Amino acid sequence: MSGETLVELFAARRPADPDAVLLDLPGGARLTYADAGRRSAQLAHALQALGVRAGDRVAVQVAKSPLVVLLYLACLRTGAVLVPMNPAYTDDEVAYLIGDAEPRVFVRDPARAETSLAPGEVQVVTADERGAGSLTDAAGSRPSAFDDVVPRPEDPVALVYTSGTTGRPKGALLSHRNLAANTATLHRLWGFRPDDVLLHALPMFHVHGLFVALDCVLANGTGMVFLPRFEVAAVLEQLPRSTVFMGVPTFYTRLLADPRLDAAVCRSMRLFISGSAPLLAATHEAFRRRTGHAILERYGMSETGMLTSNPLDGERRPGTVGRPLPDVAVRIAGGEPGPGPIEVRGPNVFVGYWRRPELTAAEFTPDGFFRTGDVGTVDADGYLTIVGRSKDVIISGGLNVYPKEVEEVLDQIDGVVESAVVGIPDQDLGEAVVAVVTVAGNDSGATADEATIRALARQRLAPYKVPKRILVVDALPRNAMGKVQKARLRADLAGPDTG
Repeated sequence: MSGETLVELFAARRPADPDAVLLDLPGGARLTYADAGRRSAQLAHALQALGVRAGDRVAVQVAKSPLVVLLYLACLRTGAVLVPMNPAYTDDEVAYLIGDAEPRVFVRDPARAETSLAPGEVQVVTADERGAGSLTDAAGSRPSAFDDVVPRPEDPVALVYTSGTTGRPKGALLSHRNLAANTATLHRLWGFRPDDVLLHALPMFHVHGLFVALDCVLANGTGMVFLPRFEVAAVLEQLPRSTVFMGVPTFYTRLLADPRLDAAVCRSMRLFISGSAPLLAATHEAFRRRTGHAILERYGMSETGMLTSNPLDGERRPGTVGRPLPDVAVRIAGGEPGPGPIEVRGPNVFVGYWRRPELTAAEFTPDGFFRTGDVGTVDADGYLTIVGRSKDVIISGGLNVYPKEVEEVLDQIDGVVESAVVGIPDQDLGEAVVAVVTVAGNDSGATADEATIRALARQRLAPYKVPKRILVVDALPRNAMGKVQKARLRADLAGPDTG
């Protein structure tokens, strides 16, 4: 498969039949490749009418719907840079991202469109969970043909925000070369076929659902069953019509909890893939026993796309994330036996952090390897095992939660003196967010309690970031240097009553 840009890659594999189905939707509705071409052209015209030009950012915070796919295609056609945002983000969270990315256009749910987010020239247009709103109204009268901008491999495609230990999200800039190289490699390694149908139950604001799942389908010129969200019953209903499924570990644990999951319901499936969080070996084995399928686990990051994968043909080792992709170099830094920092290099590794040259420089080694912040080991056969995360990220339900970001919100709550946020093992989510806080009387003399702290945190944090438990203690454990001992907190909290 050739093409150094996504535009070339997708064009080369577009099906000869324009009526081939791209999206198969609940209720029987379908979106063909011809439909996608016409409607993305209309959206591209609408974006240009709003002043969007190549290199401008288009921020999107809407519920999963076919419109998200069409907007992605429209951004590719205009040369705009897509800035995907979780619909669950609060106005506080969004305001920072808007101020940092400075998009030309912001697409948002009509119910939240009037919120004042940030000064500047951003134009707010709307789209609801059905894709209806002022954007589609404006696009409806536009021409159904569009002269696509011809991109260069180094041109940006997306600005994906990922938080860090400082608590402030940072934007990872991904280019055509980054995404096209990764897509072509995954398409080949995972053996996509002309008759494949992907069952898409992932969110579309995340790299996994947007750039791994969708891009592989577009690079295959085939279709997908497009679910608005993950629901066990809906997935079980659609598995017999599908051949490939991509999910996070939480999807698999929830499917295993339903007795209807068996080999018969998976009879048409050829491949189950898991990523975005560690898959427990126990989950891998339970799924294999129940269905006859060994889940293929892989490893990647927002900044890099996919880095390693267990093999399509060969041993898929539970507890590992497989070997490096053919065009990716993975090494364990430090030179000592045993676990060490994971560093990577390849055409898929991002351009750099948006407007953060000093951070970009700090995260790369002198010889061009990106410091992932993860810690791992490589066995004699080249399989990588992730043993920890030096950057302290919590992965809950496949979504990243950065303790510093949550702590900054908790520490501003009246009555909270100090907080420490950690992840503890959770059978459903992989890790659950737990906060340990010290409190004092507030201005009215009352002491902050768990329910109050959680309710106030929810006003500024997306639901998945809000701690599942909040424990009030007299003092946080510290080492001789005064640093909070989070390892001790995790060990103390990881009891049977915390799951």
